[in-house]
Order: sequence, then structure tokens, then C-alpha cells
Amino acid sequence: MTITEESASRHRLYEDVLALLIGTGFAALGLTFYTQTHLTTGSAAGLALLLQYMTGYGFGTIFFVINLPFYAFAVARMGWPFAVRTFIAVVLISAMSRIFPLFIGFSHLDPLFAAFVGGGLQGMGLLILARHRTGLGGFSILALYLQDRYGIRAGYFQLAVDLVILLIALTVLTLPQVVLSVIGAVMFNMILAINHRPGRYVGMS
Repeated sequence: MTITEESASRHRLYEDVLALLIGTGFAALGLTFYTQTHLTTGSAAGLALLLQYMTGYGFGTIFFVINLPFYAFAVARMGWPFAVRTFIAVVLISAMSRIFPLFIGFSHLDPLFAAFVGGGLQGMGLLILARHRTGLGGFSILALYLQDRYGIRAGYFQLAVDLVILLIALTVLTLPQVVLSVIGAVMFNMILAINHRPGRYVGMS
């Protein structure tokens, strides 16, 4: 039996709901690792983390506000369903980033471990959401659009954007923290580059 592209692209409502919860949960947990070790990432989440470190305001609030301008682009280029799902995902991550520290604590968290695992969790979270036509806001919306429209790999484009943001991070974080953040960004984006290719997992026997 062969799964066609049309049937593979369809998800039931409960599947979309589970994907939203699991994908945003993975991403929020990865970001929790980063805040605990004072690391950053790329895209809107990276900017929100840097602003949190600079101002002391909570990540969730900053992340939500930064993403507001991107919704108009999402509606115009990706359609209302994608924009609404992405808005819900951003709200969930903003809320989870506040809630998770109430349930977990770290007596010791190695920064290198946090970079690898935190970046991996964020990458897996966005991969799950992308399979259900949902973004994490910010530049991920643009990355997914460019892949769908022009065939530009979402992971590679996101990596280029992230590296620019990480260069800016040198003005806020120490060099070792930025190096570890780069490691996490590479982990994050390689997961997307390897796994989020159009048609790679559509057909199977």
C-alpha cells in the first residue's frame, strides 16, 4: 500500500491539537534549558532571550510581542489557517515558558548539554509543527514560505538568520556562551535541514 501525497498531507483535528501541544512543549522545554544556562538561539526566540537578559522582562511576554508584526505576512503569504495555528503556537510557548519553571528545577545543568539537548528539542518541536502547517513565529514563517515557494531549505535559511542574531549576541553574552549558543543553533537547524524536505517522507511501502 502506498501513501499518496494528498492523503499524507491530511491530519485530523485531534492530530493537529496533539501536534500543537507536543511541538510547543518540546520547544518551550528547550528554551527553558537555554534560560537556565544563559544561552540564546536564533529567530524571534533568540531576540526575546537577549531582550530578557538585557531588561529582566519575562521571555513569554517579549516573545509574544516580537511576533505580532509577522502575522500580517503569515496571513498574506501562507493563509489564515497557517497564521491562526502559528498564533496559537506562539501563545502556547509564551505560556509554557512561564509554567514549566514551576514544575522543574535544576541543581546542575551543564551548558554544553543544555546547548545540544535544548537545540535538539527546539528543532524537533518546530519539525512537528511544520508537518502540521504551523510555525513558531518570527523568521520561521518566512523560512517555511521560502521553502514552499522557492525550494530554499527552511533549515539552511534559518541557520543563516540565526548566525546573524548570534553575532549580535556577542554584545550581550560572553564568548563561551555565544559559542555554545552556536552549537545549539546548528543542532536545531540541522534537524530541520535533514528531516524537513518536501516529499522525503510522503511515499512509503
